[in-house]
Amino acid sequence: MDVVFYDLLRHGEPVGGNRYRGQTDDPLSERGWTQMWGAVPRHPPWKRILTSPLARCREFAMALGERFGLPVAEEPRFKEVRFGVWEGHTASELVAADPEVLIRFYQDPVRNRPEGAEPLEAFVRRVGEAWREWTRPEGREHTLVVTHAGVIRAIISDILEVPLARLYRIQVANAGLTRIGLSDDRPVTLMFHGGSLTPGGEG
Repeated sequence: MDVVFYDLLRHGEPVGGNRYRGQTDDPLSERGWTQMWGAVPRHPPWKRILTSPLARCREFAMALGERFGLPVAEEPRFKEVRFGVWEGHTASELVAADPEVLIRFYQDPVRNRPEGAEPLEAFVRRVGEAWREWTRPEGREHTLVVTHAGVIRAIISDILEVPLARLYRIQVANAGLTRIGLSDDRPVTLMFHGGSLTPGGEG
């Protein structure tokens, strides 16, 4: 049984720290760059890199591809979900304006979207379409996908059939790695989540 791995790597910390960023195009902070290089083994196993076009993913993916001679392709559908009026704001700022807003959101993120946000169904659909195209049996090879927490959640929810209302129960750390295994004779498999390929790392 031949298994092909797809490794999903969330970007590191962006400039501006922890906030609802969505499609706001902030680059990685210095700490974010350190986190990302720390997630890469000395001899990477990947044959190609896919990346979100947003700077916090793309800039590292291009640098990684150049360092190791790997082809890099941008996939616009692997952008983060659009957060509407929340973009650029911290959780503290949102709660100061409405103390219950995050409770409502995390209890049911389908019905309690921020104003102007991308519908969760549409987001998961676009990510799923891209995922299925890049994982067709005839084109499979060990791939690194540099992307966002929301995209990783969407892919996990798709392969494990997690209801959309529970999407945000999946935690995704900065520079955390998730491995998906694909083969011809068994269902798509979550091999590990939030692990590491570097010595001393988890997973």
